[in-house]
Amino acid sequence: MRIGELSRRTGVSPRLLRYYEEQGLLHPERDGNGYRRYRPEAVERVARIRELLAAGLPTHTIRDFLPCAENGPEPSGCARYLDMLDSHRSRLARDIAELQRRYRALTGYTAALRSG
Repeated sequence: MRIGELSRRTGVSPRLLRYYEEQGLLHPERDGNGYRRYRPEAVERVARIRELLAAGLPTHTIRDFLPCAENGPEPSGCARYLDMLDSHRSRLARDIAELQRRYRALTGYTAALRSG
């Protein structure tokens, strides 16, 4: 499929698909005229990329981690990503705790103003 069809099927703009290619996340084949040609599996790959980006992973990490995310853990190659994922989850937990603290503070200020 060409880039326009992949864009329609995934809801991701062609510009962003080209960016994914630049980052080494997508690997289209090229027709004789230079047009990109994507395999059907690219739809699922783009969805996985979007999930990992939404989880907060940077593209350089996704590029390295994507084969493990698609093929399942392999004893030799994917175990090293567990520490990276755990570290990312720990950062998120700290961020969540900080946001909850801020939320409680604002809730207190709001309550004080309403009762005042």
